[in-house]
Amino acid sequence: MIEIIPAIDIIEGKCVRLVQGDYAQKTVYNEDPLEVARAFEDNGIRRLHLVDLDGAKAQHIVNWRTLERIAGHTSLEIDFGGGLKSDKDLDIAFASGASMVTGGSIAVRNRDLFLSWLEQYGPERIILGADVKDGHIAVSGWLESADDEPLSFVRDYMTAGIRKVIATDVGRDGMLQGPATALYADMLAQLPGMYLIASGGVSSLQDIETLEQAGVPAVIFGKAIYEGRIPLGVLHRFM
Repeated sequence: MIEIIPAIDIIEGKCVRLVQGDYAQKTVYNEDPLEVARAFEDNGIRRLHLVDLDGAKAQHIVNWRTLERIAGHTSLEIDFGGGLKSDKDLDIAFASGASMVTGGSIAVRNRDLFLSWLEQYGPERIILGADVKDGHIAVSGWLESADDEPLSFVRDYMTAGIRKVIATDVGRDGMLQGPATALYADMLAQLPGMYLIASGGVSSLQDIETLEQAGVPAVIFGKAIYEGRIPLGVLHRFM
């Protein structure tokens, strides 16, 4: 059974969604992310992907109080990402209630630091973010592209002990045009042992079913919920 992980993206303490990571294409869906998180919990959701978009842009954690509120007032298991660039950022995230953290840009730019987090907290709490844009790994809230090729990037970190990977096709994110199923199937075939969390493009229940049939272990999605394309009440079939 595929694991269902709704996403809440935060800018200035509000629940928003971007289109292809473009901060200029922002839609505010709720002024209070805790209200959204409680709705997820009330419908049987157990896991939340929380992204600090201000942090991703500022290069340090910003919206930790939002994380603290959600963690303190729900039982959701939260993986948190965005702006985690130092040991202090990580300490704040875990102290504020994150169960897991996701590192993408930091894994590209400071491998030693990311690996030290992996060694300290273990592969159950450290997730690798592999954001793919035009065939390369994207960094800094998807504002820049690195030279790294996705498969070799992930393989390298799996050799070091990473098991959980969030793979996002940036070109599909927020577009509601379907997920990059072929990309995920290729990654699963070439990287056995990876717990792949697909992200980007999910627009319907059928998209989730397609990913499940392709053997994808987990999926993150947000805009399809906020736009009413996937009612929360029907997600129980995956639980």
